[in-house]
Amino acid sequence: MNFTRWSARLPGIPGTQRRAAARTELAALPARRADGSVPAARAEQLTDEPVPVPAVDALPAREVLDRVPALVALVHGPDHRIDYVNDAYAAAFGVRPLGAPAREALPELRELGLLPLLDQVLRSGRPRTLKSRKAVDGRSYTFTCTPVAEGDHHTEGTGVLVFATDVTDHAEAAERLRASERRQRETAVTLQRSLLPQVLEQPDDLRIAATYQPGGTEAAVGGDWYDVITLGGGRTALVIGDVMGRGVRAAAVMGQLRTAVRAYARLDLPPHEVLQLLDGLAMEIDANQIATCVYAVHDPNEGRLVYASAGHLPILVRDESGTVQRADEPTGPPLGTGGWVHASGSVPLGPGSTAVLYTDGLVERRDEDLDEGIASLGRALAGATGTPQVICDRLVRSAGVQADHDDDVAVLVLQHPARTGPDSELFRNAALELLGGVEAAPRARAFASGVLTSWRFPPDLHDLGVLAASELVANSLQHGTPPMRLRLRRTDRRLIIEVTDGDDHLPRRRRATPADESGRGIAIIATIATNWGSRRTPGGGKAVWCEFTLPRGEGRTGSR
Repeated sequence: MNFTRWSARLPGIPGTQRRAAARTELAALPARRADGSVPAARAEQLTDEPVPVPAVDALPAREVLDRVPALVALVHGPDHRIDYVNDAYAAAFGVRPLGAPAREALPELRELGLLPLLDQVLRSGRPRTLKSRKAVDGRSYTFTCTPVAEGDHHTEGTGVLVFATDVTDHAEAAERLRASERRQRETAVTLQRSLLPQVLEQPDDLRIAATYQPGGTEAAVGGDWYDVITLGGGRTALVIGDVMGRGVRAAAVMGQLRTAVRAYARLDLPPHEVLQLLDGLAMEIDANQIATCVYAVHDPNEGRLVYASAGHLPILVRDESGTVQRADEPTGPPLGTGGWVHASGSVPLGPGSTAVLYTDGLVERRDEDLDEGIASLGRALAGATGTPQVICDRLVRSAGVQADHDDDVAVLVLQHPARTGPDSELFRNAALELLGGVEAAPRARAFASGVLTSWRFPPDLHDLGVLAASELVANSLQHGTPPMRLRLRRTDRRLIIEVTDGDDHLPRRRRATPADESGRGIAIIATIATNWGSRRTPGGGKAVWCEFTLPRGEGRTGSR
């Protein structure tokens, strides 16, 4: 092959463009002096003329390509017949026969999928690059294919110069980095999932489902979380939040906040007070870490969802008719900002209603306004029917959340089912207003006895219920203030007895001495009941309650 008749045009390889300013003649080097002395050093030369260097055009191309460490091959024609391979190419893949088509003589290029790229270069006359491909010799190369032409006539004898740079070290370093990132992400996802509730609590009056979808493999896991907390007395707390940031740190902060929420929930405080406590804790955990959160409480006797929001997205509630309401207000700043007094709001959640709590990954898109994303979710909720899990999955699909989603997604769906027929007999309520006086206790006992008899409770549970109602009313008469109210509620799993009054001092269990005339009521309640508790009511005053677990025959587990 006459290599010198080829004029390579390599716009895709740095340093190969012709530079007119570099076309200078090769000057003769100064001869050694006869006396053996050495010519003056360059620093001693007094001339300003540049030292002559070999011109690029004068360099022997073949000799240069033979010695470069990169792999070089030259092919020509539509079947890419081999014109030349340099020493580095032959050392990597073996000697290749000149004149043979690349499909047969260059199997390594065929296996790398490089032959179609050669065709593209011939057709377009433009260079193409294939980055970091692992070849049969086990090393990784970046291939640049550049069109070349014979002489200065670009349409005659057209060929392709294949230039392969060994990038094995870079590829291995990149793979190690990716492996490290994968391990870190797996650690964060494992931590995140372990900190989320493994099994959701299922209250008597609600049906609940949740889902968590971590971000795609290119995105570090965030700090999204949710929780369902049974408060007792038929009430349920629902929580969803999002810690700003990603990785193990965000997941760890999320775990601390979730644990704190469960602890604060046991105090049975109003939602805004729970957020107030969380705000201070978030600042103690990390002053630079903030989080958004919604804490809501459902009371089946009230038919409302009382909530407080710390910079989180609004709760969406669909009523029985399909109308979706957006609970926007009130909303305070995120947790960890400090200095803000949160407030509680409420939204109706009667029988037949469905509520959705979610994080921003479900509705936030880079090319879309956040309000539009929330509106789109509301439209999807309006048409979603079925169980909470079905609705949950449908909302995630309607939002276009897939495995490669760029943000974490957490969704919590709760339904307050409208029960009819036999199921409605398992969920009953009865209430009696008490004005005080000596007749209050007998009236409470008679009322409780009549209600429990009509609900067909067995004698032992009937007697315990009457005793509990009597002790709670007696405690309220002695330590509380009117107005008082006795409320009895049964579900498919428990009997709940509650007394409210106008005094906000909460009772506590204490050991009464034989000489004490009081202090035994709460001790009796704690002994005979499955669970008991007390809380302050929003309008002032308190509620003291106890509950009894029904025998398996009293409630039908299949009713849920």
